[in-house]
Amino acid sequence: MAKKKKTPAEEPIEKQLWKAADKLRKNIDAAEYKHIVLGLIFLKYISDAFEALYDKLKQGEGEYAGADPEDKDEYRAETVFFVPSTARWGFLQTQAKQPTIGKTVDEAMDAIEKENPSLRGVLPKVYARGNLDPANLGGLIDLVGNIAWGNAKSRSADVLGHVFEYFLGEFALAEGKKGGQFYTPRSVVELLVEMLEPHQGRVFDPCCGSGGMFVQSEKFVQSHQGRVNDISIYGQESNQTTWRLAKMNLAIRGIDSSQVKWNNEGSFLNDVHKDLKADYVIANPPFNDSDWSGDLLRKDGRWQHGAPPAGNANYAWIQHFLYHLNPTGQAGFVLAKGSLTSKSSGEGDIRKELIEARLIDCIVNMPPKLFLNTQIPACLWFCSRNKANGKFRNRVDEILFIDARNMGHLINRRTKEFSEQDIRIIADTYHNWRNPDGDYEDVKGFCNSATIDRVRDLDYVLTPGRYVGLALEEDDFDFKERFDMLKAELSGQLKEEERLNALILENLGKVRVNG
Repeated sequence: MAKKKKTPAEEPIEKQLWKAADKLRKNIDAAEYKHIVLGLIFLKYISDAFEALYDKLKQGEGEYAGADPEDKDEYRAETVFFVPSTARWGFLQTQAKQPTIGKTVDEAMDAIEKENPSLRGVLPKVYARGNLDPANLGGLIDLVGNIAWGNAKSRSADVLGHVFEYFLGEFALAEGKKGGQFYTPRSVVELLVEMLEPHQGRVFDPCCGSGGMFVQSEKFVQSHQGRVNDISIYGQESNQTTWRLAKMNLAIRGIDSSQVKWNNEGSFLNDVHKDLKADYVIANPPFNDSDWSGDLLRKDGRWQHGAPPAGNANYAWIQHFLYHLNPTGQAGFVLAKGSLTSKSSGEGDIRKELIEARLIDCIVNMPPKLFLNTQIPACLWFCSRNKANGKFRNRVDEILFIDARNMGHLINRRTKEFSEQDIRIIADTYHNWRNPDGDYEDVKGFCNSATIDRVRDLDYVLTPGRYVGLALEEDDFDFKERFDMLKAELSGQLKEEERLNALILENLGKVRVNG
């Protein structure tokens, strides 16, 4: 009897779409191609949302009786973008096989921006460029047109939002180092949000990239049966191209991005939310940024614990975050691991001040290879303006240290990510430690609740390995790194020895000839 062939598990739609879109990329760089594809996904989203309301207005039943489906005010009233007839997805699909389709899409983007002030300067107009073949663009339009297969129109935004987010991550991987400038790995964002638990209030990210922290915060609220309108978001981004991605990423989720601002000076020189006192700050600032205009800000009011060095922005970011927290606010952010131990240019003194001011709540040591744009080891800081507040237990004289360096798994040769179980274990450890009814206990090699006295004894160094215990192992020792370094040194010494031996033989030969 012939054996039945096993049918492979069908890939999720976002993976199928990514593979198909990537085939159409041809000779276009991922950095440029992402705007082409993500722009079309966004266009499909706003067109679908428009069409759903258009149909209700056209039917004119109930509250929509007598409504005009072409009246722009009807759409504004329900916070739906108005889409002119020549920019609607159905029209674009009829033009998809025309050689002028690139010009048609660019004109559609222009028309949408003119009708919707909040989108002005946001949408890409890159479709008529010579390196994008009209046939490939038509193929992309057909591909994106099929994203909501089998889904009701009302679910289209969820599907498109998920695809948009997935594509952002895949483009970041495709771009490698440059991708890290606009994208924080999803599992890192999930961990930050799960640990902070932003249920309600103001959420602020002053270096917001493509908006992943905001999207995940909204998802967190929804997954815990909260009301999304209970949180409001505030952001700032200095890279205009990245800011455009953020605005589209948020709009496709139906998230109000009116307080997500762009200016090319950045958060230090031009703090557009200078009066904001947030409930939560969630951020992934650039690591060890030396070009942050520190010399121009020596006496800035934000440096309440000491002026940060002009050559490194790490402690400027920490104090910027703290400055924007309200009296019970909390912050969770990514920094280079060197921030835990550095004493150069006064950083050690600022860290001491932060610890003595009882602002640091928890430190998490991260595994390598999590970030696309750097191999610099990273850590998470969690700060709280009031560690004695009634919401959690009084932990004023304690800091929780978690060493998660051995967690995570490889998704390719160069990149790791946390699993859902990893995120749950780390977040639960923090929650059990800070919650009044938590059942926290120290786990050797993983977590330790250290007193401020112990931190003083260790000279205000915050590396988790010093506290959780690593028997017979130096905390910062990396065997492979040390082995590679020794191998390189030995190779260099052997080459030098070989060169000297050759030189000696050459000179001996000259002595014989002259003799």
